[in-house]
Formats: sequence, structure tokens, C-alpha cells
Amino acid sequence: MTSSTLVETVSIDYEDFSESFLTCGTCLCTYDGQEHTPKLLPCSHTVCRSCLERIAAGNGVRDAGSFRCPICRETIPLPRGGVNALPPSFLVNQLLDLMSRQRREVIPKCSLHSTQELLFCETCDCVFCRVCTTGAHGNGTESGQHTVIPFSIAIKRMSEILLYKAHLCISKLNKAAENVNDEITKLDSTAEETFEAINHSVQEITIVLEQRRSELIEMVKKLRNTKKKILEDQLSIIESEKEKVQLQCNGLQYQVEVRNITNRISDLNKKLDSLNAVMEPRENAFLKYEHDHNSASSDIEKSLREFGRVRSSTTYPALCSASVKSCSAHLETTACVTTYDYHGTAQTEGGDPVVIDLRYENGDSVKTHLVDRNNGTYDVNFLPEQPGNYKLNVTIFDRPIKDSPFHFVASEHINPESQYGLRGSGEIHFLQPVGVAISSCGKLFVLDTGNSRIKALTKDLDLIRHITNGGMEERSGTGIALSAKNTLFIANWRTKYVTEIDFDGNFVQKFTHCDFVEPIDLTINSKGQILVADNGASSVLIFEPTGKFISRFGKKGSENGAFNLMSSITIGPQDEIIVSDSRIQVFTASGKFIREIYPEGKGKGHHGGVVYDGKGNLLATRCEKIGSFVQVFSYQSGNLQFIIDSHDGKLKRPSGLDVTEDFHVIVVDLGNDCIKKFRYR
Repeated sequence: MTSSTLVETVSIDYEDFSESFLTCGTCLCTYDGQEHTPKLLPCSHTVCRSCLERIAAGNGVRDAGSFRCPICRETIPLPRGGVNALPPSFLVNQLLDLMSRQRREVIPKCSLHSTQELLFCETCDCVFCRVCTTGAHGNGTESGQHTVIPFSIAIKRMSEILLYKAHLCISKLNKAAENVNDEITKLDSTAEETFEAINHSVQEITIVLEQRRSELIEMVKKLRNTKKKILEDQLSIIESEKEKVQLQCNGLQYQVEVRNITNRISDLNKKLDSLNAVMEPRENAFLKYEHDHNSASSDIEKSLREFGRVRSSTTYPALCSASVKSCSAHLETTACVTTYDYHGTAQTEGGDPVVIDLRYENGDSVKTHLVDRNNGTYDVNFLPEQPGNYKLNVTIFDRPIKDSPFHFVASEHINPESQYGLRGSGEIHFLQPVGVAISSCGKLFVLDTGNSRIKALTKDLDLIRHITNGGMEERSGTGIALSAKNTLFIANWRTKYVTEIDFDGNFVQKFTHCDFVEPIDLTINSKGQILVADNGASSVLIFEPTGKFISRFGKKGSENGAFNLMSSITIGPQDEIIVSDSRIQVFTASGKFIREIYPEGKGKGHHGGVVYDGKGNLLATRCEKIGSFVQVFSYQSGNLQFIIDSHDGKLKRPSGLDVTEDFHVIVVDLGNDCIKKFRYR
């Protein structure tokens, strides 16, 4: 294809006219020959017919017979014929005609074929005419996937796009200038606030120093007055003695009796001896101020040098980022905010004024807790109380960070964080596991009934050892509990024995009772007493730590205090006895019925295990026709807060469970021969 070039350069400045002369100053519409016909007012201003008709239709205009020019506000008489009777603007109409002719006359021609109009292919972004091109452009019209238009129209379109983009750029630049000016204003304002804060804090120190100065001066005054009082009292005694001596000496020149004179001389000799006591001042004038007798002065100097600090930041919000981990309703979630400077370098210090606003899809605010990690990152902790859509706004310096607001979904499902075990008899296998107990240090003991052993695991679910000694005979161990002295108790429903062993599997003791029929589970209270749930006897039997029988309560039935297919037993915060079958019942430490939890579950399914976490939550595994799950109750109210459905790894006949200190629950999934670890807070 022969290349084509534009041979006519069109330089028309009618766009300036379009802005200045051909636009109505009221509605900003371009004049035309229809509703926006230009009308000339007596004040020499031009306004389109549409605007004048709107003004004339206003209240009181026809009664007054006049209106005000929308540009200069001069009063304009309204002709009898209305707005149409106003004269047209001759100058504007002439300009409109001129521009119309110019548009018609200016048609770019091909440099090789002067009679041919240039065309433009929007698909190929090239210029040609009908003669000098073939192929897809041969017909000069839309062919296949190619869109061809006259080049004059293309120029006009591109000019309009260019102007539009230029206007957008100018608008953004104006907004940028406004933002920078606002930030300068804020900077000046915060600087003034900082000045005021510095002055206030220094003034507080000055007040303290002035108080200390006053205390020291008052101390000097007090010491001076005390000393002065003693010296003045001494001076009064001296003056008094002087007066006595003078009285004794008065008239001695007329005294003729030798004996009398001799007596007075003797008295004066004695007084002279006694005056030695008043010759020395009873107090002294010593007063001295010291400030270097201890380290207080240097401590103050050091403290003043370190007193106060002025914090600033180079964080650039537009480059800062945030990430929200996948979250589930009812579980605490963390969003991480990472800050960067203008050059994209990660910040290494904290202290930025990060503001968080988290809202649920209905607009309700969600409480958040911001943790400054002092390394340029911030954790936003929150608890989505219900599933659904959430919106997280993060601002720094009142400016949104990159991609804020962030939208995310809190799932209604809670899946396991980790899982351990397969069906079998090897090291990593289980065969019908039923119970689990967790020590204070996080060590797990899983009762692997089908393999007649206890699997000891770390808190990360790594195997430590297998315990195979006593208590698990005939693959019949059904309950496991941990004592305060770090021993394990195992209930065996077939042998009807309760056996105690240490963590290494060494035998400690075992006991049984004639009332045992089918001991299914056991727990230990704060006194070390052993409570055994016996499903066959539909009772709870209580024993001393030595195995001595104490008492028994319960019977078969569905009324309060009775049991039907008992499954698990645990201890509450005040040694309450909590027993589960198809419902959960709470008893006093002596076995008196207190209340029922989840009574609506009676007859609709059954619980496999129950545990109180020591933090106000009661957790229970449950099987129903709709599936198996873990229930999380408020122990105080008994209300069901939520369920753990393990959506991506369905539970199958979950049985025993126990909790860790960091709000994780270990669930024994009997039907899947494994254990699963969930977070429930």
C-alpha cells in the first residue's frame, strides 16, 4: 500500500470563538438556530432564547413587564411578543455562518491524488485515499474488522479528545495544587499547635521549678526565723540580767555597811561565773544552699536534654498498602498496613497517625484495635461478628492509602488450620480415636482406641511418642483426662477400670466400682476428685483422687437431672459438673441440677464431647442429620454464639475435644480417623 500524507495544513482559530463568543454565558450551551438562538438585549449582552424564556416564565415578570439581564442585572423591558420579539444577535449569527462554511470547505486532500479526500482507518491508525490503497481499505469504508472514516472527521475527533484530555490534566493539576496548598495550610496549623504544645510542656516544667524555688526559699526563711527566735530569746535574757545588775549597783556610793557590800560582791561573783553560759550564742548564722550534694542536678540536666521530642514522617500515603487475610465471621482477623516514603522505600519506624474505619455492608461501624509495631507496619485487629461484605478505610494524614477503601468478605464457614492423622496403625495413623487432653504446656494426648495406645503430640501436631501401657486393654479406652499432677486417667468401658499413668506410660494406680456398667468418659475437678460418666448406669460417679467412692447422681430419662446416651463430661469454672447427651446439663459440684443448655437439641442429634475453656466459652461437638459441627456457647448465658462447620473438610462423628490457651480447639474426628485444629476466637 502506498503511504499517504496530508497535503493541506488547516489552521483555523474558530475554537476560540466557540468558547468566547458562541457560548451562552448563562447556560454555557453553544448557540444554534433553534432553542439556543442568540438574542441581543438592549444592554448589548447576548443570551440564548431558552434562558430568556425560562427567565420570562418566572414569578412577576409578565406583571412587571420587564426582567433583569442575567449578566449585568440591568432592567430589560419585555416586548409584547415575548422573548421571540427580541432581536437576534447579528454578530453571533454571522460567526456561526462563517464557522459552518469553514467546516464545509476544509477537506484534507491526498498529496498524490489532489481530487481525493483523505481517509483514516481507526483500526490500523493510518491515512490514505481511495486511489492509493488496496486490500482491506480498498472500498474506503468499513471492511471486515477495519473502520474507515474521513480524515477531517478523525482530526476533529482527535482534537476533541486532545482537548478533553488536556482539560482533565488541567483539572487534576488544579486539584493537585489545591491539595498541596491545603497541606501547607495544615502544616502551618500543626506547627502552631506543636509550638503551643512545646510552650505548654516547658511551662509545666517551669512551674515545677518555680514551686521548688519557693519551697527552698521558704525553707531558708523558716530556718532563719527559728535561729533568730533562739538568739532573740537569748538576747532578752542578757538584757534582763543587765537590768538586774544595774539595779544592784544603784546606790552603792551611799552604802556604808561593809557587810552589805560584801554580800553584793559575793552575789556579783556568782553571777559573773553564771554569765559564761550566755556569752556564747545559742544558735549560729550558718545557712548554705547546695545543689550538687546528689545526682539530682545532673539528672535534671540530662532529663531536660532528653525532654520532649518533635516527631515527623516521610510516609507517602499514596504508596502505602494494606492486606486483609481471608477471614471468617466470629474469628478475630488482622489486616496489615505497610508504609512507604515518596521514593517507595519501606518505612522502618512507626508513629504515623493511621486512622481506621471499618464498616459492615449495612453501614454499621466495626470496632478495631490498631497496633503500631514500630517498624513501619501496623496491625489492625477486628472481630467480624457476622458473615458478609466489609469495607476497610485506611487513611494517613487524612489521606487514603493506595487502593483504599478495601472490600473483603467474612465467610460464614470456619475451616481447620491444620489436620493430623490417617486411618491405620502406623506412626501417623489412628484407628477410631475418641478423646484428647491437652497439658498446660500445650502437649496433646490423643486416645487412639482402635490401636490401644495414646499418641503424644506437640502443639504443632508433631509426634512425640506412643504410650501403650495399661488402661487401654481390648481396644476399649473411651475417656481420657489430665490431672493437676501431670498424670493421665483413662476410662475403659469393657474392663470397667479407671487407670492412672504418668506421661511416660508408667502405672500409678487403677480402681473400679461395682456400679460401673459402661464408663464412657471422665474428668477431674480442682480438688483432684475424679468424676466418671457411666452411660450404662446413666449416672455420674464421684471418687477421691485415691479412687475411694464419694457419691453418685443421675438416672435414665429425659427430664432435668436425667440422662439418655451420655457422651461426655467436663468441669465448669466453679467445679460445676457439665454432662452432655443430646443436650447439655449443668450441676453443682455435689450433683444438684442447675440448668440446661441447648434444650432445643433434645432428640435431634447427640453431642460427642464437651469442654469449658476457662474464658467464658463452652464448646461441644455435635452430630445431626444435617451434618456434624462444633458448637460454641456462652457459658454464662447458655446462648449458642456460632458453629464451626469445617466446610472444606467435613467432620464425621466428631467425639472428644479440648482447647489451648490461644483459643484453638483440637477436635477428634472419629469417622475420619484424624484430629483437626480450629481457631474459635
